[in-house]
Amino acid sequence: MPDQSEALTAGAGAPAAAPPPVPPRAPAPVPVERLRFDMPPVHATAAQVRAHRRERLAEALRLLGGLGYEDGVAGHVSVRDPEFEDCYWVNPFGRAFARLTPEDLLLVDGDGRVRQGERRVNELAFAVHAAVHRERPGAVAVVRTQGPYGRALAALGELLAPITQEACAFYEDHALLDEFPGAEDPHRIGRALGPYKALILRNRGLLTVGDSVDAAVWWFIAAERAAQVQLVARAAGKPVLIDHRGAVLMRERFGSDLAAWVNYQPLRETAAGPMASTS
Repeated sequence: MPDQSEALTAGAGAPAAAPPPVPPRAPAPVPVERLRFDMPPVHATAAQVRAHRRERLAEALRLLGGLGYEDGVAGHVSVRDPEFEDCYWVNPFGRAFARLTPEDLLLVDGDGRVRQGERRVNELAFAVHAAVHRERPGAVAVVRTQGPYGRALAALGELLAPITQEACAFYEDHALLDEFPGAEDPHRIGRALGPYKALILRNRGLLTVGDSVDAAVWWFIAAERAAQVQLVARAAGKPVLIDHRGAVLMRERFGSDLAAWVNYQPLRETAAGPMASTS
């Protein structure tokens, strides 16, 4: 049996144990100022703003058409012209949303007269848009089109309840016109909207506004989805409301037109394809 000295001598020629592997080092943090975050574009001239608004309006109409938010000739989206007072761009009467381009849009004044374009405008429907634009000079775009859940909630004569984080964007920031006078009363609708981002027209559906086409369309889609969740939750049981403090906190975080613009971008990129421009 080898003694201790022999064991030490035998071990001296053995290879040394490999050191433990060094874990890879993560890349250094990217400085925040180098991280890209898309924001609403800024244009230098009224002509550039006009071209951008027309492009976004036509694009939004195609998106809404793809989502099924039109019903026959019903449904309009309007955007304020940046230069011509009391004039607005709107989709023509009787044309499918899905086929519209910026060249198809009409420029219509507040009295319903077509100033640019080759087709008729739905004067009764447009009167609502003109009244809202006049009551809300800060509102760039108005959406009044058709969605099944918004109309179902309107048939109940109810507001959107704060039962989800998304619905809280409308908490104390939308109104209900709780009457159905038969013929449209555009000025009453404009006044009923007040300072809010959305209006539920009893027995008719939803109307939304925003400081851009993107924001106004997002609010319409978000209100439609919130109405869907509310109706499903009510059918399943008794929804639990978010308390006032929590609802206000969520509205302050997610209820601005900038938040709506940001939320709208993935939707429009999906609809327009990977080459959708943010400009």
